[in-house]
Amino acid sequence: MFRLRFIDRLKFFVERQFVKGASYQLLIVVAVIGLISLLGGMLVLPLGEYDEHLGNAVWWAFLRLTDPGYLGDDEGTWRRIVSTWLTVSGYVVFLGALVAIMTRWLIDIMEHLELGLTPVSLKNHIVILGWNNRTVPLLRELVMSTSRLGRFMRERDIKRLKIVVLSEQVSSEQIQLLRADPGIGKRSKDIILRSGSPLQPEALHRVACLQAAAVIIPSESHGPDSLVTSDVESLKALLSIYSQARERKQPLPFVVMEVEDVRKFSVASRAYPGPLEVVAGDATISRLLAQNIIHPGLSEFYGELLTAHAGNELYIRPAAPYAGLAISEIEARCPYAIMFGLLRPGADGELRTHLNVASDEILTSADALVLMAQSFDETEPAARAPSGHRVNRVATLPDAQTLPTTRKRLLILGWNRRVPAIISELASYLNYEFDVDLVSVVPADNRTAEIGRYSEIAARVSCDHIEADYMVEGELRRLNPARYDSIVLLSSDRLSSGEEADARAIVGYLVLEEILQDERRQPQILLELSDPANEDLLVSNSSETIISPMILSHMLSQVTLRRELRLVYDELFTAHGAEIQFYAPGEYDLQAKASFGEFEVKAAALGETALGIYRANADASGRRLQLNPVRAKAMDLAPGDQVVALITL
Repeated sequence: MFRLRFIDRLKFFVERQFVKGASYQLLIVVAVIGLISLLGGMLVLPLGEYDEHLGNAVWWAFLRLTDPGYLGDDEGTWRRIVSTWLTVSGYVVFLGALVAIMTRWLIDIMEHLELGLTPVSLKNHIVILGWNNRTVPLLRELVMSTSRLGRFMRERDIKRLKIVVLSEQVSSEQIQLLRADPGIGKRSKDIILRSGSPLQPEALHRVACLQAAAVIIPSESHGPDSLVTSDVESLKALLSIYSQARERKQPLPFVVMEVEDVRKFSVASRAYPGPLEVVAGDATISRLLAQNIIHPGLSEFYGELLTAHAGNELYIRPAAPYAGLAISEIEARCPYAIMFGLLRPGADGELRTHLNVASDEILTSADALVLMAQSFDETEPAARAPSGHRVNRVATLPDAQTLPTTRKRLLILGWNRRVPAIISELASYLNYEFDVDLVSVVPADNRTAEIGRYSEIAARVSCDHIEADYMVEGELRRLNPARYDSIVLLSSDRLSSGEEADARAIVGYLVLEEILQDERRQPQILLELSDPANEDLLVSNSSETIISPMILSHMLSQVTLRRELRLVYDELFTAHGAEIQFYAPGEYDLQAKASFGEFEVKAAALGETALGIYRANADASGRRLQLNPVRAKAMDLAPGDQVVALITL
């Protein structure tokens, strides 16, 4: 049997003590100091100057070990040799080791604090469970939604709002990213980072979920072959919050949850009996892409509507103070806002969305007004309606003329998990027929199976699967892109990062632009990106761009601060019901110098709501859309300009 030497056993013992922490390390150093002092005292004891008392000799050695100032007091060669050895040992052991241990201990404490493992002591804060490409835009939107945030805080009697973010691993890079963001900046001091996973109950306790005014669960992207999807993690977090509340007998907090699969709506409702709003991430983006294919220019409309710091937004105002008044009276009292519609309780008490409401509709105290304006203050009705401009919107007739069937050729370049939802959404537009060519390196059989599993109605859309890489110019040319009505470039979810996926999509767009530059017929190009950092890369391009995380971050923040907005967005984003349409001015018999007020009157006569103008040529900032312009001012319509209206199908 192999036997360890004594020195090896001693080393092993010392090592085991050192790994136990600073207190054990200090004990080892104290023991070494005592040993050196004892040895030094024994070496000078034979000199006979300490009354043959070992304690005095050890004390003499300890003083030389800890204080080099005594070195000059010693006389005699042997005593000076021993004293010098003790002084040098003191520098190495007493100062060096002790300072190193204390420094390392302080560093460990600071690193532990930086990890964010201490539970927060907060109430009525906002919790975000997860750090991903949605988090920074979500935080930016929350802190910049001044009017909504102000009302959110007043309703909960909050003096200063704190936001707590749960991240898998907190780092200084995240803190610097928040400080450097122009929308967050100084408000970053109100954002607290904590380490942990939403799957861990202790991590949910760490961010004080039960004491929060709202908990946001954004979707975390996973690989296409992962068995643990984002929806599984989100549902586990919901169950953990519910379990903690049940154990501690505390009320359940308001939760805004993003799910990838719209079919998980009912599962989420069963998992969490508390106040819950579910935003279907993939379904929302798929609906936006589908509507943009049908109505080119719509991406700019939703980009403005869903961004708190640019242009117009949707606001909800209680109608109780105006109960008994007609919609026309409220419209007349809000000259700087556009009446979108109202929210009204149904027979089951749940709110229902009613857009394009007739002007003679009488408000009740349970209603809520939905208005579009540049600020919440502009949605407050004046005490009296100004004289002059009045809108009389008629009720939409249930037997309205059936729209003619339109056929569109569509080219989709790339593949991600949203494609089946896009195809299903296109199939829901009964007055459109689509011929879709799907180009991807993903095997055609896999794509066909995924689309078939997602929805039965997807069979209405004719799909031709082409196995090719659209990054290769030759293969893209052979497709003859000019023959399509619309071309969609998708950001892949099969690459390791959003930067790589967006790089492929952007380069594919540039190749496509090169091929189409000499073509007389220019199809609509719709580009999807997945990294918000690429928002400004293609400002001057001729395509429409949808940045999925930005759109979803805006929706999550707005629904968090005003939960009823989800009902309005669900109505706008789905087929049938209320939709945004772009028309030539001649459809309303509008002249070039007609005012927006005239457009409002003519749209209302058809049961529609006038929203703005879509210019044929972009302005200096690259924008074409002008929502809610001044009513009395001439629109100065140029050839190719369109007017934008909210209609009911």
